[in-house]
Amino acid sequence: MGMRLVYLGTPPFAVPSLERIVEAGHEVTAVFTQPDRPKGRGQKDAMSAVKEAALRLGLTVHQPERVRRPEVVEQLRAMAPDAMVVVGYGQIIPQSILDIPPLGIINVHASLLPKYRGAAPIQWAIARGETTTGVTTIKIDAGLDTGAMLLKWVTAIGKDETAIELAARLAPAGADLLVRTLAELQSIVPEAQNNAQATLAPILKREDGHIDWRMTPREILNRARGFQPWPGAYGFLRGQRFHVWRGAIAELELAPRELLAEGKRLFAGCGGGAIELLEVQLEGKKRMAASAFLNGFSIAPGEVLG
Repeated sequence: MGMRLVYLGTPPFAVPSLERIVEAGHEVTAVFTQPDRPKGRGQKDAMSAVKEAALRLGLTVHQPERVRRPEVVEQLRAMAPDAMVVVGYGQIIPQSILDIPPLGIINVHASLLPKYRGAAPIQWAIARGETTTGVTTIKIDAGLDTGAMLLKWVTAIGKDETAIELAARLAPAGADLLVRTLAELQSIVPEAQNNAQATLAPILKREDGHIDWRMTPREILNRARGFQPWPGAYGFLRGQRFHVWRGAIAELELAPRELLAEGKRLFAGCGGGAIELLEVQLEGKKRMAASAFLNGFSIAPGEVLG
């Protein structure tokens, strides 16, 4: 039995969920997504990944600046959905909308709640060194990712897995979990989250990527894996931003911030050891292997990173 649904989502992560509920035979009366935003060098308005998918699927798209405006709430009420689905929409859903669908609003969240509530759960789970994560479907309430939990899917995080790679696995898994949640909605007993166990995964800021070289090698590498594609993990080399895109723990003792080039290999000191920098990027240049970087850049003795 298909449901009558309204879908709210924006990023690439939300595309598989939209595709799967359409495939599963639900009637998606409308898709709400963020307004087109300027993007790229030419700053041309670009549509969200969800808008592209919705148009490809022949669905009606709405892009209000503020979903909480009275006329938008009225529009949603007139659609009379059985339930609504939210995946990375990017706006807080007000109580006036929470009250509309009789079966509630289902959210697909990319962590094992109550851990990593917030906008960047995939990035922070890796950056904080978690070895498992997953996806949780919840029934939204007025808080930030605080609603009662419905179903969970658990997976191990690969030792070298980046946030980009993990997101590519969690998105289709979340879509499957959503379809299962909708199919079993009437029989699932929602489970309240334990707020005492909650952790936050706030929206990333550029300065989150600035490496504290007193951290251990593992902590720094976790941040380099987690903060992809943005803001990355970086220090400063001669006043320019210097990104560490890939690295490995090195069997060396170097002082924190100290840089060392040995042949075609590059090392940086940190708390309790050092990391080998495998793939780097100096501001204004391309990402490259450390060996290629050292071809065009000579590290002075005693050179340190900011």
